[in-house]
Amino acid sequence: MTPKQCKMARAGLGWTVSELAQRAGTRPATISNFERGGTALTTTAELLKKAILSTGRVTFNGENCVCVEE
Repeated sequence: MTPKQCKMARAGLGWTVSELAQRAGTRPATISNFERGGTALTTTAELLKKAILSTGRVTFNGENCVCVEE
C-alpha cells in the first residue's frame, strides 16, 4: 500500500487520521507523515493496511488503484 492509497482508502471509508490511528494502534502523526510521503517502518505500513483491509470493503490493485465498496 502506497501513501496515496492509504489516504484514498481512509477517505473512502470516511475515517479521520485519528480513527485510522486508533484502529491500527499507532499515532495520528505517524499516519499523517506516511500519507505525505514520509518514511514509515514496514511494520507500521502493514498495520495501517491490515486495519483498512479488516473492513472487508477495500481492495488495492497495483500502486494507484483503491476500490472501496459501500
